Amino acid sequence: MNEEISEKTCQLAADTGKITGRILWAILKEYLRKRAEKKALPKEGKQTVKELVKQGQGATSMDVDGDSVRTFKRIANKYGVDFAIVKHKDVDPPKFTVFFKAKDMDAITAVVQDYTAKIVKRQDKEKPSVIAKLRQLKDFIAKHPRKVKEKFKENVR
Repeated sequence: MNEEISEKTCQLAADTGKITGRILWAILKEYLRKRAEKKALPKEGKQTVKELVKQGQGATSMDVDGDSVRTFKRIANKYGVDFAIVKHKDVDPPKFTVFFKAKDMDAITAVVQDYTAKIVKRQDKEKPSVIAKLRQLKDFIAKHPRKVKEKFKENVR
């Protein structure tokens, strides 16, 4: 938590009695230099394919369907794996290719095993669609005729 706060805050400090233009210029130059050093560190987690390839290690790819991209992101972040997601626009149900890499192969194998286990578990539980159930009930009701109520009035005096 403390690291998060320190990353988001910015502290400028200079020992001076009076701020002149030159001192302010020097402070801003120092700030920009520190910020550039911070950006030079390799990015972790989700990134672009270009950034992933720049890191120098070999990347592994895997095809993922649209429903399970979120699951893959969670698992990859859990194991500290860098990844990039590319969407294929030419396919009607959206397909994604995920490029990922880590410093050790154990992390990659753990991600793949965990991901496949979750997908298989989800397919085993495959719940029927609520809309499909409603359509079936609608067809069932349409096939069976309704009872016709006879209405009549009696004149009673």
